[in-house]
Amino acid sequence: MPSERNVINFFNFSRLILRLMPFHLAALVTFGSGLAAAQETEIPEWLNERMTLRTSNRRDNGDMIALVQPLTQRIGDSVVQIVSDGKTVSLGVIVSDDGYLLTKLSELSVDPIRVRLSDGRLQPARVAAVRRKNDLALLRIEGVDKPLKPAKLDDYSPSVGNFLVSVGRGGNPLGIGVVGVGLRKVEHNGRLGVVLDDSRGQATVQGVWPDSGADAAGVVPGDQILAINGRAESDRTSVIRVLREMFPGESVRLTILRDGAKMDLDAKIRDLGVMQESENDSKVNGKRSTRLSGFEQVIQHDTVLNPNECGGPVVDSQGRFIGINIARAGRVVSYALPASIVSEDMVSMLNEARGSAGTAP
Repeated sequence: MPSERNVINFFNFSRLILRLMPFHLAALVTFGSGLAAAQETEIPEWLNERMTLRTSNRRDNGDMIALVQPLTQRIGDSVVQIVSDGKTVSLGVIVSDDGYLLTKLSELSVDPIRVRLSDGRLQPARVAAVRRKNDLALLRIEGVDKPLKPAKLDDYSPSVGNFLVSVGRGGNPLGIGVVGVGLRKVEHNGRLGVVLDDSRGQATVQGVWPDSGADAAGVVPGDQILAINGRAESDRTSVIRVLREMFPGESVRLTILRDGAKMDLDAKIRDLGVMQESENDSKVNGKRSTRLSGFEQVIQHDTVLNPNECGGPVVDSQGRFIGINIARAGRVVSYALPASIVSEDMVSMLNEARGSAGTAP
């Protein structure tokens, strides 16, 4: 006799396949008679009850998503996707009717940058201003022929235990989370990945961290770092000071001396926590944001997001737009910049982009 667990797994799988059949019929033809048998088999009452309970106990089940959708639809027209280097890298939120939006800076790679609006249109965009300290970029959408709908921030800090909803393009709820830690600072953990000494005057590489930006760039022990981004650095202390000011995801050009010859190497700053992960840690945490540290204030919540779902808005149970998701930091750890931080940076970036320090957004 099959075990209770095997019966549950069989019926769960059969239900899933049958639900998908209208969309993937060609791929499922080979299941043929097995599916027909599953469809005609009467599901025992005890099994049906257990399956219903399992579904309803999930925080982000279909009923819960449907319940919060009216909250997310309020802001839906303001939420967009950011496409960089041909792939979706983040979300963004429109903050002015003339086409400015906020997104996550460190996920932007190379031009061209395009924005997919809530109605599906794909528009070119350019970087208008950045705020490195909070990983924010202000983009200007080009070619827009009518006013856009900006989102309005609410300066409200949710308490620990409050529900938050992360919003996708068009108002699609991405997930429901709970505030786990109130406003706090996340210390800077960006590293190049080298061990240095200065016994020969210049900063000399003694060791290179595996899977670090220095390792990927080809830095080897014995290299002497002469300059960073074209600026000469005289010793180990000055090199460390400059590198510690750089955030994960940022690029750095190293001028090094190797075997009497100068050369330039391009490297990426990476997060120390990611560099120190074991293989098992990586599997548990899954893919995380390029930058997940160095924020002056964040709200920590447990919504499970993909890195390319950061940069978009977070609303509370009243539908208030209270922050922007800025990083997926762990398996069930996501960070959102609070409205107070976002508002300050938004105003200064809009003024900078418009060329007038006294102009309101």
